[in-house]
Amino acid sequence: MIPQYASALLISDLHLTPSMPLTAQRFFDFCEKEAPKVEAVFILGDLFEYWVGDDAALHSPFQLEVKRALAILSTKVKTYYLHGNRDFLIGARFLSKTGMTLMSDPSKIAIAGQEYVLCHGDSLCTADIGYQVFRSWVRKPWIQKLFLRLPLHWRRSVANRLRSNSGIQYQRAVQYKVEGLQAKMDVTLVACAAVLRNQNGNRLIHGHTHLPAHHQEHFQTQEWQRWVLSDWDLDHPEGVKPRASALLIDRDGVQYTDLVKA
Repeated sequence: MIPQYASALLISDLHLTPSMPLTAQRFFDFCEKEAPKVEAVFILGDLFEYWVGDDAALHSPFQLEVKRALAILSTKVKTYYLHGNRDFLIGARFLSKTGMTLMSDPSKIAIAGQEYVLCHGDSLCTADIGYQVFRSWVRKPWIQKLFLRLPLHWRRSVANRLRSNSGIQYQRAVQYKVEGLQAKMDVTLVACAAVLRNQNGNRLIHGHTHLPAHHQEHFQTQEWQRWVLSDWDLDHPEGVKPRASALLIDRDGVQYTDLVKA
């Protein structure tokens, strides 16, 4: 039976890191103020900028602080987590300490009497063939086990290099409006249609693309609605407009909640 709630808040792509203290503080405030007002909170991946293993959190005061905030939140509302492309190595140890429930990607939920399919969103970007090949490899359990056996400083070095390459590609797409690159980094209708067909749904919610919007879409005989969650960034006003929002679903429907002005 799928999870059912009367109200929920959904967030994703906070990319929490000590170098972004304003964004982190807004998340801590969210856990204390907005989140306890609903029955469930869904975090659809990339809560952290990167995650190289649960053991790394033991040596990070920042990650311990985030863990405490999540553990407190989980005592107030049901809190779910879905892996992102930056933190898919979050494991059972961290989840048990926070009280969060791990969801598979994709998953179906029911909120205020309507069903929604949730996913992080990177699996929907099927135009980026190179990334999909990379994703298929790093999600293999035996690859992850080998990586987690590497010394911690090696793992951090690999993560930083991958993060740097990803950031360069994203900035190129945003700053120079490279249409082909932007399309490559976005979801495809074919992928969305396939996920919804497999899940027997017509409402899709995801993050990853950093392109928050509500879409009415169709492919062949299928029609659906799609909501894209915002990323959070309150620390770089010189480069991008400060942003942080959550998707609120309750008896009044679906609406974006601006957390910058809150």
